Amino acid sequence: MHRRTFLALPLGLLAKKRSTAPFSTSRPKKVPYSFFQRLPSATLFPLEDEKPRVVRAANRYLREAPITITASHSPRSAGGLHDYFSEGDYWWPDPANPDGPYIQRDGMSNPDNFNAHREALIRLSLQVPALAAAWILTGERRYADHAARHLRAWFLDSGTMMNPHLLYSQAIKGRFTGRGTGIIDTVHLVEVARAVTALESSTSLSAHERDGIREWFSRYLTWMTTHQYGLDERDTKNNHATCWVMQVAEFARYTRANDLTEFCRTRLTTVLMPDQMAADGSFPLELGRTKPYGYSLFNLDAMAVSCQILSTASRNLWTFELPDGRGMQRAMAFMVPYIEDKGRWPYPPDVMYFDGWPIRQPSLLLAGLALGRPDYIDVARKLNPDPDTPEVIRNFVVRQPALWIQRYR
Repeated sequence: MHRRTFLALPLGLLAKKRSTAPFSTSRPKKVPYSFFQRLPSATLFPLEDEKPRVVRAANRYLREAPITITASHSPRSAGGLHDYFSEGDYWWPDPANPDGPYIQRDGMSNPDNFNAHREALIRLSLQVPALAAAWILTGERRYADHAARHLRAWFLDSGTMMNPHLLYSQAIKGRFTGRGTGIIDTVHLVEVARAVTALESSTSLSAHERDGIREWFSRYLTWMTTHQYGLDERDTKNNHATCWVMQVAEFARYTRANDLTEFCRTRLTTVLMPDQMAADGSFPLELGRTKPYGYSLFNLDAMAVSCQILSTASRNLWTFELPDGRGMQRAMAFMVPYIEDKGRWPYPPDVMYFDGWPIRQPSLLLAGLALGRPDYIDVARKLNPDPDTPEVIRNFVVRQPALWIQRYR
């Protein structure tokens, strides 16, 4: 399983960092609750309408063989063949010192960075969820079988698998061989983990293989919740912290790490919402970036997906409110008008890719279903569910509603 690198990692004690504040709600409103329920999702967003789109994509992916990170390697990586490597997006050669350390240009992606591993991970996140969704919607075994091929290659096959850590992600030439910032790269495994759960209703993976994949995610979850890179990322103040919670929440759900699930519930309600959300529901730290629109959407989506993962019938984070009324309902109320009509956006436009947004944001669908808001669903229906701009795809991590809004077979 290529454990050498993983077992050598320094470990910390997550328990020392966890908040002990109890989970609480502030008189949650009684609204239709649809987590993994067929109603009201069956009436607000019939999955039968998704079937042509899903099957079309899945049929295309049936022709694509697995390609993992071992197919490419960068000479700038400090890791080995099985170690994921990426470079900081906004770091460029210094014109005054071309061979020296890179310098930052916020919001401006360097096209000469090594992106092959990130592209492979994104490709996996497109293929496996679509194939799993096709299996759910059609019951055709070929879709589950092909998804299983990809999962074996990435998480089980000793020749092609990825090591369960991100020691070398978001490196910066001349400065860092890796950073905690890079943990955001694996947001694309969130829907993959969700897809694996759906595929467990098939026989395409043996019990031994299912255990092996779950073990991979368990090891990665341990790394990102104990290694200093993970702790650094957890303690950031913007969308990186939200994406850490989203990932830990989903990987904990999948691996049945109930203590981490509870930790994420507390973190979302006692740290992320209070620290990131303004009184009007906006995210000031995202609005202060050079891509305020795209980052606001991205953070809202990550928070919405976290709510979907972490909510239960007795702990509905969709209706949770801080004492001053801040919560997901207010965050949605702030952003939805600008999703419906971007022309009303009162802040500067993004320096790059502004025309690529909005797309069918998962926050619209998930909040629309959880809060019983058909108007949100109506907005979502008008938006593109399958963008083709790579940078937009990279920030679009939940694409298959069939994996999120109904029970599996």
